[in-house]
Amino acid sequence: MAKNKNSKNDALALDVQLTKSEAFIEKHLKTILIVLGVIIVIVAGIFIWNNHQKNQNAEAAEYIAKSQAAFSQDQYEQALNGSDAKDKGLIKIINEYGSTKTGNLAKAYAGLCYYNLDKIDDAIKMLESFTPQNDEIISPSAVAALGNCYATKGDVEKGIDKLLEAAKMSENDAVTPIFLLQAGELYESINQKDKAVELYEQIKNKYFRSPIANDIDKYIENAK
Repeated sequence: MAKNKNSKNDALALDVQLTKSEAFIEKHLKTILIVLGVIIVIVAGIFIWNNHQKNQNAEAAEYIAKSQAAFSQDQYEQALNGSDAKDKGLIKIINEYGSTKTGNLAKAYAGLCYYNLDKIDDAIKMLESFTPQNDEIISPSAVAALGNCYATKGDVEKGIDKLLEAAKMSENDAVTPIFLLQAGELYESINQKDKAVELYEQIKNKYFRSPIANDIDKYIENAK
C-alpha cells in the first residue's frame, strides 16, 4: 500500500511539473521562438561566413603566388603593386582579402617588401597588422623585420624585444642565429655588451651548424 501511495504521489508530482512546463511554454512561446530564430540565424551565418572565407582564401591564394614569385626575385615594387589585371599585387590582395589567412600572409610579405625598400613607416604599419602563425620562416622573419624597423626609428630596446621574440618563434639554424646576432649588435649599440655576449655564445653553443657561427668568436672577443 505504501509503495502504491508513493507511486501515485510521484505520478501526481510529475503531472503537476509537466503542467507547469506546458504553462510556461505557452506563456513564453513567442520569446522562445524568437530566441530559437536568433540561434538558427547565428549558426547559419557562421556556416555561410566560413564557406565564404574558404572561397575568398582560395581566390587570394591564386593571386598571391605571383607576388611571392616577384618577392623571391627581389622585385618588391611589383610584388606590392602587381603587373597586370591578373596580378593584383599584395596591396590589393590585402584590401580585398585581408580577413583571410592568405590576406594575413600578404601583410607579412608587404611589410618585408617595404622594409627592403627602406620605407620603414609603411613597413611598421603593415607588419604590426600581421598576425604571426605557427610557421618556421615567414612569421619569425616578419616579427624580426618589425624589430629592425623599431631600431631604425630609434627604439632600440623595443627592437631587441621583437628580435628575441622572433628567435623564440623559430629555433633553427637557418634564421634564429641571424635574429640573435642582430639583437646582440643592438645590445652593443646601447652599451649592454654582457647581454650581447650571452647571445653570441648562444649562437656558438646551440647553433654551431649555422654559417654565422663560423665568425661568432670575433663578435664575442670584440664585445668583451
